[in-house]
Amino acid sequence: MKKEIVTREDVYNLVSTFYSKVRKDDLLAPIFNKHITDWPVHLEHLTDFWETNLFFKNKFKGNPLYKHKVVDAAENNTINEHHFGAWLNLWFQTIDDLFTGEKATIAKNRARNMGTFFHLKIFEAR
Repeated sequence: MKKEIVTREDVYNLVSTFYSKVRKDDLLAPIFNKHITDWPVHLEHLTDFWETNLFFKNKFKGNPLYKHKVVDAAENNTINEHHFGAWLNLWFQTIDDLFTGEKATIAKNRARNMGTFFHLKIFEAR
């Protein structure tokens, strides 16, 4: 049954369910599984990121744009709009499967905005 995103546990559920799909996706899995070596730590870090974004808690420390630029360079500048589209589609599907309400909509909108921003900045960095 769908519910509102209201706790860190909800955010962790969203993040971990989403990345279980990413890790199996034909397009995304080779990149993510190559560059993320400690999934439990990464999932906690991303939970901090999304908890900060959704609830304005100051938990996340890091520079995700820089990390995405590094991964793109390591992938010979091959990350493109198809990767971002696949990522966003899986994110939306996961939210739609699990959650409803204002925070779910915010999570979709922020992901769309971030994906666009990251894609443009990665392209500029080349």
